[in-house]
Amino acid sequence: MGKEARLDPYFAALYRVNFDGTGMKLLTPITVKARDGKTDLYGFLFKPTNFDVTKKYPVIDHIYPGPQTGSCGSRSFTAAHKDMQSLAELGFVVVCIDGMGTPGRSKSFHDALYGDMADNTIPDQVAGIKQLAAKYAWMDGERMGIYGHSGGGAAAAAMFHAPEFFKVGVSESGNHDNREYEDDWAEKWIGLLKANSDGTTNYDSQANENFAKNLKGRLLLVHGTMDDNVPPNNTLLVVDALIKANKDFDLLLVPNAAHDYGAATPYVTRRRWDYFVRYLAGGEPPAEYRMKPYAEQQAALKWSGEQ
Repeated sequence: MGKEARLDPYFAALYRVNFDGTGMKLLTPITVKARDGKTDLYGFLFKPTNFDVTKKYPVIDHIYPGPQTGSCGSRSFTAAHKDMQSLAELGFVVVCIDGMGTPGRSKSFHDALYGDMADNTIPDQVAGIKQLAAKYAWMDGERMGIYGHSGGGAAAAAMFHAPEFFKVGVSESGNHDNREYEDDWAEKWIGLLKANSDGTTNYDSQANENFAKNLKGRLLLVHGTMDDNVPPNNTLLVVDALIKANKDFDLLLVPNAAHDYGAATPYVTRRRWDYFVRYLAGGEPPAEYRMKPYAEQQAALKWSGEQ
């Protein structure tokens, strides 16, 4: 070919980047069995960069139970997978598992929990983490935490339905009772509200306030007061039930914040990290550690392709 030759622009060009030596810590893909002991579930495991196989690390589960998406998100390359790797760097093993009822697989897998939004994949989370803890001696099966945002507010449900397993939870902007959320979303996955002759309904089992009395561990509830996706009264229903049950808990209401907290996001993130460091790891976080400003974080996420 002469010097004037150029690559035909209709050909696909693949490029490879060598990350060896950069200090980047790659996640570990995991496969566990679902609550039925048969179905394979997939997810990620994150370890701190200075991981020491001789130590025992507290475990944090990131949950999003679907049904429109799962806990782990895209399998495409991303540098941090939200804050899962960041949490790991604080001295935790962080896990996400896409449980039964989440999309991206067969219709039968997606339909497994149709009509039962009380499940929240919690039995799959517990079964999967127990298997990992039995396999890896460096996972502390006695120190389990869980967190999530929006649908991941199911972290509160996990604290109420599996109180012996999950010891610390952070539930952010949760739709704790879908009777108080968008009817077009709830009815799509649960069906129409049906009242029984005894006064109960088919929506009762998914209402977290009905089970708040089961709380045993430490729970932080977070909500923006101007949330136009999940109204803040969803969290206040749980707050009211916890007060009536005489339970200790922590509450952070973010004034004028919408569903994703906006400029207050770094503050909420820091409070989430501090909560797990203090109550799950038994440490003392640095007082009022200042995160990078929100605008800088957004610019970095946009550049990395994670937005």
